[in-house]
Amino acid sequence: MLRELLVSASRSEKLEHLVSTSPLSRGVVNRFVAGTTTADVVSTVQNLHDLGLLATVDRLGEDTLDRAAADTTVSDYKDVLRALSGAGLSDSAEVSVKLSAVGQALGDSGESIALENALEICSIAKQVGTTVTFDMEDHTTIDSTLRILSEVRKEFPTTGGVLQAQLHRTEDDVAAYSYADSRIRLCKGAYAEAADVAFVDRGEIDKAYVRSMRNLIESDAYPMLATHDPRLIQIGQALALRSGRAKETFEFQMLLGVRPDEQVRLAELGHKVRVYVPYGDQWYPYLMRRMAEKPSNLSLFLRSLVSKS
Repeated sequence: MLRELLVSASRSEKLEHLVSTSPLSRGVVNRFVAGTTTADVVSTVQNLHDLGLLATVDRLGEDTLDRAAADTTVSDYKDVLRALSGAGLSDSAEVSVKLSAVGQALGDSGESIALENALEICSIAKQVGTTVTFDMEDHTTIDSTLRILSEVRKEFPTTGGVLQAQLHRTEDDVAAYSYADSRIRLCKGAYAEAADVAFVDRGEIDKAYVRSMRNLIESDAYPMLATHDPRLIQIGQALALRSGRAKETFEFQMLLGVRPDEQVRLAELGHKVRVYVPYGDQWYPYLMRRMAEKPSNLSLFLRSLVSKS
């Protein structure tokens, strides 16, 4: 029921206007979203850099339905990459790209269009001295996304991929992508998936995350551990210590505005911490869908209204 209400709210122009114009809610939005412009992105990344944090920038928007929209997304990513380079921040920031935003869903030719656009973004990223990570979406897109990732890595081997611990297939995918220098972001998974393809019990998802995290840490891959869960962070630290893995050979990742004090604390301990920085006009659907995909996020966002820690 709550998920349905939040999905419905994400489509409400009246509610979007209310959230946009309310001083209280606007402050929350500003905490979780960098803004709508390239200049906003550069400012946010600079602030994170000053705190000793890395960034991965995501232009909000997905499910692109025409080639023109895909081309616009590519152009915006190129602008952001060049702006970050111009500000001397290429060493501090990469970009995250949803392949659905660059054409993956455009019919029979969608995968080839997405591959073409992904290569173009990766080319600019390499020119300015950084890299790209392809976000993972619902389970129906996984095989296509991994095919594109494998193809892109032939030319740009540092391109990152994402695996979702909640899916039954993920341990096998971790094994397949745990080769030397393979950059893999491991997250729990934000999409509501059926029990035949994913674990649905919270405890089982946590156990699956730990299994995949252990396998990544003990492999030759470069693990990017995306979690805000204090227990999982502690387990990750312990696994890395036990395996003899140096702190510079893996990183933790968190969302902008979520547990910022913890982000700084981990960085001060010598860990690499990368912050997911979303920006763009579609910030309202982003926030609502985050809560709809995982309603427990609702309490997190609501607590942020009264807490900055």
